[in-house]
Amino acid sequence: MDFKSKVILVSGPTASGKSNFAVKLAKKINGEVINADSMQVYKQLKILSARPNLKDYQKIRHHLYGFHDVKKNFSTGKWLKLVIKKIKEIKKRKQTPILVGGTGLYFKVLTNGLVKIPNIPIKIRNQIRSKQSKIGQSRFYKKLLKLDPNSKNKINPTDTHRSIRAYEVKFYTQKSIHEWYKNTKSNFKKNDFFKIYIDFPRSELIKRINLRSQQMIEKGAIKEVKNFIKLKVRKDKSANKAIGINEIRQYLNNEKEIQEIIENIAIKTRQYAKRQTTWARGNMNSWFKLKPNELNNFLKKI
Repeated sequence: MDFKSKVILVSGPTASGKSNFAVKLAKKINGEVINADSMQVYKQLKILSARPNLKDYQKIRHHLYGFHDVKKNFSTGKWLKLVIKKIKEIKKRKQTPILVGGTGLYFKVLTNGLVKIPNIPIKIRNQIRSKQSKIGQSRFYKKLLKLDPNSKNKINPTDTHRSIRAYEVKFYTQKSIHEWYKNTKSNFKKNDFFKIYIDFPRSELIKRINLRSQQMIEKGAIKEVKNFIKLKVRKDKSANKAIGINEIRQYLNNEKEIQEIIENIAIKTRQYAKRQTTWARGNMNSWFKLKPNELNNFLKKI
């Protein structure tokens, strides 16, 4: 296969070695790496987001890493706009774009397009959330099917988040969320992409996550969180979701010992990796799967 004519997508759970693999791949095929991780966009979260190191930057051109301020939210739509521009620039230079990251939604909007649903007023959204909370998910799901029969067999009856979203979209726009999805188009064709998923065995991944959690502290994550706290970032900003901020804050407040903090960061990261794996199972079935011990052979064959 002529990889150089493709846009390469590299995904996998956190700590699966995606960034390292992407750099090796870029060297082989004259590639440039583009970030597809929602936390690695923030300039003040280098250690906690496990941003690629300086050595990697010096070897290969990297794009959309550490450029956005933590005080401002960063949306999927903004990322898509920037990434389309970067892909065009890289292609113009006769290089191969290699997108790497663990944010599944980024890959989804790139390959399927971004759904342009109108903004729903917060008052309506809160009313629907309150309704779901009051009557419970089981009854709420039945009401959703009555309002939007299209949701049957498309939304799991226990999926609270997607049920609420489907309900508010139909209620406000008078059009099913599934209709909105149907009319969404990508800027690219399906065969423009070559998709690689690093399929890491759970037991090995846990060891890597535990080690990384320890190393983050050694590399200066405590100082990074101290600086983050000084910035007084509003609670509603996305950067607050970075694993390690709340845990290290507890250590700085003398609420917990450092070893307990490291363990808590590892637990949260393992839970996140599990969510990524579950998401991939439902959305990345068609991707080319590579086990960690197959990565080097794959690179040799290119």
